[in-house]
Amino acid sequence: MDGLQSFDRASAMQSAVADYIAQRLRGAIDRSGSARLLVSGGSSPRPVYEQISQMDLAWSRVNVGLVDERWLDPHMDGSNAAFISQTLLQGKASAANFIPMKTAHKSAKAAAATVSDTYRKTLQPIDICVMGMGLDGHTASWFPNVADLKTALDIDNPSMACAVDATGCQVAGQHTERMSLTLSAVMASAEIILLITGQAKRDVLDGAGAKSVYDAPVKALLAAGPRLKIFWGA
Repeated sequence: MDGLQSFDRASAMQSAVADYIAQRLRGAIDRSGSARLLVSGGSSPRPVYEQISQMDLAWSRVNVGLVDERWLDPHMDGSNAAFISQTLLQGKASAANFIPMKTAHKSAKAAAATVSDTYRKTLQPIDICVMGMGLDGHTASWFPNVADLKTALDIDNPSMACAVDATGCQVAGQHTERMSLTLSAVMASAEIILLITGQAKRDVLDGAGAKSVYDAPVKALLAAGPRLKIFWGA
């Protein structure tokens, strides 16, 4: 698969990704004076974020946002904002500017336009977008065949963010109300990094090309061509 880098150990992959992201952020700061990094939750990127947080960067010039979020307050278990605060926004990286997705709105749907506008003002153009993937082929909060998937994957959707109702999706767990970047926002990124670990996820990714994008939403990322960098660790 084009753009795939394989590693014998997940830890080696995670160190390589941390170095890669740091290098790209430094390059963006050198070119334009600032950088914009969009990050996902999950177990695979945790060591990546923990390593990056201790690296020498002009962190005060880095804006950090989320790829997706459960509609939970940041102090609640399962919040991606809490996860990023505990992993990436530590040490030297505590100087970065974090832009959360969760707002005071009562629902993700009510907040979608506000989040989209805020992200457009503070996080465009995106320099690096870090994505993960589940065993069902989802990435971000683009779960297979959920009600809002067509809107999320509409490449002509001008919004950066949209609400996702993942009711009935077992992988989404009990927190089915989500906010997610749209495909159009992700595809506008200068670089997209997809992190996967383990043979089972590698098999899912390898099989995604033969499926509908609605059955395996991660397939949508493949259209990014050389801007998509896939890092896999056994």
